[in-house]
Amino acid sequence: MELRVLRYFLAVAREENISAAADYLHLTQPTLSRQLMDLEEELGKKLFIRGNRKITLTDDGVLLRKRASEIIELVEKTELEFRSSDEAIAGDIHIGGGESQAMRLVARTARAMQARYPGVRYHLYSGNADDVGERLDKGLLDFGIIIEPFDHKKYDSLRLLTADRWGVLMRRDSPLARLDFIRPEDLLDKPLLHSRQSRIREGIQNWFGCDIDALNIVGTYNLLFNASLMVEEGVGYALCLDGLINTTGDSCLCFRPLSGQQPAGMALVWKRYQVFSKAAEKFLELLRERIENSPRTVSKII
Repeated sequence: MELRVLRYFLAVAREENISAAADYLHLTQPTLSRQLMDLEEELGKKLFIRGNRKITLTDDGVLLRKRASEIIELVEKTELEFRSSDEAIAGDIHIGGGESQAMRLVARTARAMQARYPGVRYHLYSGNADDVGERLDKGLLDFGIIIEPFDHKKYDSLRLLTADRWGVLMRRDSPLARLDFIRPEDLLDKPLLHSRQSRIREGIQNWFGCDIDALNIVGTYNLLFNASLMVEEGVGYALCLDGLINTTGDSCLCFRPLSGQQPAGMALVWKRYQVFSKAAEKFLELLRERIENSPRTVSKII
C-alpha cells in the first residue's frame, strides 16, 4: 500500500462521495475510482458500499480507516522530527493522558520550555490508560500520564509529585452528601457510573470486595465531563478522581472521598528503549529537574 493511496482512501471516507473527494484531491473521478478499486483488489476486501449519492464504509473499510489514520499520523510525526535542526530545540511533543491534576505539572514544565524554546509545540491526547497505552505502543505518543500500577516491563517511567483521591461525584441534595467519607455499603444499592479503564475496574472490585457485576452499574464513561452531566441529571453516582469537575460555588455537585482508599499515584511513562526527538528529550530533562527540586512532601498539585 502506498501512502498516497491511503490518503486518497481517507479523503473518500471523509467526503462520503467520489466526486467530492476527487475535487478535494484535484484528481479526475475515473482516476480516483481506479485507485480505490486497485486498493480493494490488493487487500482482497470490499471497502465501500456504493450508493447513488453516497458511499459508506464496510466493516473492513472502517478498520482500514482507523489503521490508515494511524499510519499517516505516524509518518507525519516522523517527518516533522527529521525536519528539525540538529542544533535547535524545536518540533512537536505528543502527550496523552486521562483527566488528572497531574497534567498541571506537565503544563508548568511546558510553560518553562516555552520560555526557552518557543519552537516547541504540544499535542495533547485525552483518553484513559488503555487508550494511551495503545497509542504509546504504536509510536503515536511520546509520553503518557497514567495511574499506577502499570506494566513496568513495557514502559520506563517518572513518578509525578501528585496523588489523586478516589471518591464519588454526586448531587449536593443526595443523602450521601452529608457524609465525610463513602464506605462500600453506602453504594451497594445506588446507581453507579465508573470508568471503562480495565485497571480501574479491578480497583473498584477490590474496594467493594465483590464482583463489579454484582453492583448496580447504570453506565460507564471514558472521560468524566460527560459523566458529570449524567450525575447532574440524577442518573447515578460517578466513581472518579477528585479535582476534575468544579464542585465549588453554585455547582449542584459535590465530591466525597472513599474510605480507606489510598491516593492514586501518577506517572509519566514512555516506551522502553524509546528514541526521543530533541524536544521530547529536553522536556523530560526539565520535568525530571522540576520533580527533583520540589519538596518530597507534595502529595497533590493545587
